[in-house]
Formats: sequence, structure tokens, C-alpha cells
Amino acid sequence: MMSKPTLLILYGSQTGTAQDTAERIARQAQRRLLKVHVSSLDEYSVANLISESLVVFVCATAGQGDPPDNMKTFWRFLFKKSLPLGSLCQLDCAVLGLGDSSYPKFNFVAKKLHKRLMQLGASVLLPVGLADGQHDLGPDAVIDLWLKSFWEKVLDLYPSLADVVPLRDDELLPPKYTFHFLGGVTEKTEDRMRIPVGQTAPSHPFPSRLVSNSRVTDSSHFQDVRLIEFDITGSNIKYDAGDIVMMRPRNAPEDVQQFCQLLRLDPEATFTLTATGDTAVPSRLPQPCTVHHLVESYLDIAAVPRRSFFELLLGFATNELEMEKLTEFSSAEGQEELNNYCSRPRRTALEVLADFPHTTAELKVDYLLDLFPEIQPRSFSIASSLKAHPHRLQILVAVVCYKTKLYKPRRGLCSTWLASLDPAQGEVYVPLWVKKGSLTFPKEQHTPVILVGPGTGVAPFRSALQERVSEGKTANILFFGCRSESKDFYFRTEWEEMSRAGQLTLFTAFSRDQEEKVYVQHRVKENGRQLWELMTKNGAYFYIVGNAKQMPASVCEALREAFQQEGGVSADQAEQMVDTMERTGQLQIETWS
Repeated sequence: MMSKPTLLILYGSQTGTAQDTAERIARQAQRRLLKVHVSSLDEYSVANLISESLVVFVCATAGQGDPPDNMKTFWRFLFKKSLPLGSLCQLDCAVLGLGDSSYPKFNFVAKKLHKRLMQLGASVLLPVGLADGQHDLGPDAVIDLWLKSFWEKVLDLYPSLADVVPLRDDELLPPKYTFHFLGGVTEKTEDRMRIPVGQTAPSHPFPSRLVSNSRVTDSSHFQDVRLIEFDITGSNIKYDAGDIVMMRPRNAPEDVQQFCQLLRLDPEATFTLTATGDTAVPSRLPQPCTVHHLVESYLDIAAVPRRSFFELLLGFATNELEMEKLTEFSSAEGQEELNNYCSRPRRTALEVLADFPHTTAELKVDYLLDLFPEIQPRSFSIASSLKAHPHRLQILVAVVCYKTKLYKPRRGLCSTWLASLDPAQGEVYVPLWVKKGSLTFPKEQHTPVILVGPGTGVAPFRSALQERVSEGKTANILFFGCRSESKDFYFRTEWEEMSRAGQLTLFTAFSRDQEEKVYVQHRVKENGRQLWELMTKNGAYFYIVGNAKQMPASVCEALREAFQQEGGVSADQAEQMVDTMERTGQLQIETWS
């Protein structure tokens, strides 16, 4: 057995949490003076896995039990039937999952990966870690204990590590990058951001022109919801009903200004980056780059910071009070306090910097990319059909704004940025790309579809209905729910026109328009006989899209009850029928939390 292993940490991350956790484990390894390499699963050459000795897999579960985008290639390779069952017998490994228990397939990817690694002969050092974003203390409640067990197992495997005196938690590790500031004025970063037209992807988004940005809720309604249209002429973008558009938001001008003031950075200054170790310079950052572009388009300063942010900040603290607080926030025991200070009121990283002025004044620019994660792309269901709107793409966006105990209202980064874009003030371009969604619609002409989409959940159904109507498919049923018929009844005119033309059967539920609240699940229940007939005799497909809280479960329950009442089946049989329909794609659910 070699005296000191090289630890490989591979992550599959959709929103950045798994990447952050992977980097946190890497820092723990560095403090134990171990050689460590961190990579997303799809950037790693998977054929090399047979020659690795110690690997930690950190995997999020996306959507309805799907692997994250940056591990899909790895996932397909690992589940090839042709892989010999003993091929990973040299490997010691551990799997840590990051999930959300409000979804039915909680941590599905991590569980399945753990099982597959064992099938391939790997020695799995400890049970799969199942971190839960819904836990009062967040995923760290599980991660802390899991990591403690992991390091104990590593010490058992490599006894020579017991002699290593780890670095203290407040000792700074070297930064991942070094900034080299340039003298003189260079051309603006944005001028070199013109992207060649062709295939669109995260690395080559298409700069689409914003055509319109209109509010579709009544001005007296508490929520601002926008229908936003983009011109995609010349992009070669093709999409189907159920597909998703991705875009990266930008930080607000006032936040960029405050950040530069707090860190005493000149927004006009230009720099180049060099990487330390085997890290690559982020390909999304132009070289040279302005500080303004880095802060506005790359650093996620408006996010609620994770514990790792405080751990790194602690390395710069010289003021006693601030050091004490940061030490508490970085410790396992201080997570309840950190939750009360940060997660519950949704305090942003920028606000934290303002709360710790002495520490912020000591921050070295080289650590900016260690401290702040990259702004992650946001996804929206496409709300239009290419057949109905050639060269156009529309999305329905609820502008996120709510109060916490903090004085300033909390705002969603992407929805606020999109709402601020005004084509009347001059041409606005938004870089975007399209990816396949999880919803698919039947190709057969006479197969009915039953669509349950309250609120903005109706967006992909508008795309589907426009597409189906253009193809002469008229067996369409829509259950739409919102608060009030007069305030947030999205696309009312379109639905009524389709209904009059015999292309749509519409059921509505306006929850606040009468004393007793009425929701889509009530309408599903009332129409149980029709749904039973359509699903069992006509092979209708049933779709549910919307917020993951209670609605999807309540609609499924209403469906089971309809099967029992109208089909005379037992509760168990009804449950089995719904499960089978979901497995075969006759029932499709897309939710978000």
C-alpha cells in the first residue's frame, strides 16, 4: 500500500452546490497535505478510473431523478452493459449525494451510482451520504458526519497519514488563480464578446435580441409576471414543446458598484489570470478582462453564501470580533447560528462583506474566484412553439421579490435582471441556448393530452398546445389554476379562442375568487369519469407541471381517487396504475422547489 494516496474528487453539479462541496473536501485534503485533483465528471477521462486508487464522487440529483448536465456522458459510460464486472476492483471510493427530500426521487443519482460502483468491483469505504437541502441545517447536517467517517476510513487505509499534522482551518491555502493587472486602457471586454453564429451551447450561447418584455398580471396583483420574447433569427436554434432555454443573469449595476467600493477595486482596471496547480483558467472569462465584467457577469455576489465562504473569509480576519463570529459560522456547532444569520433571511454574499468590513478590507484579489462561485445559468420552460412563432422564443417569468427580516426585499437574480431589460431603451441582447426538456408529447394524431399547469407551470403547455393545434391535434384538455380570474389568468384569450374552435377543453380553478379555495386537484377530482375513460380507453397522456410543494402530490392523489371511484379498483391497484403510468411516460411530472 502506498504511503500517501492522491485523492481524486469527481462531481456532478447542476446548481453549484455539489461543486462547492467537492472543493471543500479538496481543501480538507490539502490541509492534510494530500495531493488532490478536482474535476467535473464529464471533464474527467472516465477510462482512467481503473487506475485510480482513492476517489470521492459528489453527485447532485437533478429534476425527476436525472444526473446533472456535467455528468451525463460519464453516466452513460458507467452503465454500459459491456463493462466487465470486476473492472474497478483496484478502486477505493465513497459516494456523497446532494438531494432535496421534497422530490420523490430523493438522491436517486447517488444511490444508483453507489450500487453500480459496487457491481463493478469497487471497494466502497462507507455507506452513501444522503445530504438533504430540506434539513433545518441544510446539507451540511449530513455532510459533516459523513466526512468525519470518510477521513477515519482513509486513516485506516493509509496509517502513515496519522503522522501528518494538518494545517489549521484559518491558515490560508494558495489561491487557485493569480491576477496580473495591466497598465493602460484596453478595448472593452464586451466588445470582444460578439459570439459567432452557429451551434448554441453553454460555451457558445446565441446573442438573441429582446423583442418585448410585457407584464401579464394585473397592475393591482401582488406578483409581477412577464411574457418575454426573443428573436432567434439566424441562430439555428431548434426546439420542441417541453424544451428549456438557458441563460446566465448579470448582477445589478448598484451591486457591482458597491462590491468594487468595498474591495477598493477599479471597475475599469484590466487583468489576465494564470492558474496555479492543474486548474484551468475559466474559459468563460476573456483574457484580458475588466474588473467590471468579472463582477457583473461572472462572480455570484448576490447569492446566499455557503459555509465554505465563511471558512475562506476566516483566513483574512484580523479583527477579534469578526474573527470570533467567522470561526463560529465555519464550525459544525455554529451551523444553527449561521442559518439564522444567512440562510433564513436570505442574506447575500455582498451583504456579508459589508457586515465584516475589517475582514473585507484585508481580502486579496487573487482569492476572488475561490471565494465567489461562478454565476450559474438559469433555466426556463419555453412558452411558445416554433411552428406558431418562427424565429421567436418566449418565456413566462415570475419576478421573484419577497420580504424577510432584512430591510431590503429579497430579489431573484435572473428574474429581476430580465425584468429590468427594456427594448424601448435601445437594442438589448441576451446570450441563450436551448436544451432538451424532460417532457415529451405523443406523436399520434388522436392520442389525447391532459395538461395540469397552475400558475407559470402552464408555460410548456402553451408551447405544446400551439404546436399540437398547428398539427391539427385537437384532443387537448387543460386544467389551469391561479389566484384570480381577473388578475393572473395567463393566456386567457388564447385558451378561449382554442376552446371556441374546438381545439381545447379548458377547466379553471381560481383559488381566491370565492370563500372556499378551489385548486386544480379539485377540478381533476370532479372530472374523474372523463379522465378515467381517456386514460384507460384512449391512452391519454397526463402531465403535471408546477411548484413541488403540495400540488403535484395532490393531483396524483386526485387521479388515484378517480381510478378507484370510476374504475372500481382498490387503493393499491390505483397506486400501482399511477406508478406504471409514470414509469412508461404516460404520466409525466416536472416540478421545481
